[in-house]
Amino acid sequence: MQARVKWLDHMSFVGESGSGHSVVMDGSPEHGGRNLGIRPMELMLIGLGGCTAYDVVLMLQKSRQSVTDVEVELDADRADEVPAVFTAVRVHFKVYGRDLSEKHVSRAVTLSKDKYCSATRMLEPGVVITCTHEILPPV
Repeated sequence: MQARVKWLDHMSFVGESGSGHSVVMDGSPEHGGRNLGIRPMELMLIGLGGCTAYDVVLMLQKSRQSVTDVEVELDADRADEVPAVFTAVRVHFKVYGRDLSEKHVSRAVTLSKDKYCSATRMLEPGVVITCTHEILPPV
């Protein structure tokens, strides 16, 4: 896996993935940025959400669950001092579908957190990650 980050100006950067996709990152105005893009730590949090959502959807599909949508809400605490690393992340899954099994959803969330999600595994044990979920009818 490869990536490249190039400085644009002020505190703006463009990140380019090895698969050919780009994202603009920028700092807050109080730190010299112009608020033109996502903050790097926000991008890390989104990466964690995407990684675990991928696992959960894949496992639920393999177990023939009728999933119609999945949303992952993430809430992170950061250290007060530099480096302001994540200290805790709360991950909440909203799984929508028909006749979803609590057992299958719970198992998929747990397996993603404890075994399959590369982002979660990289952040633990330094970051306390907790996962919750709810099952909702299709929208």
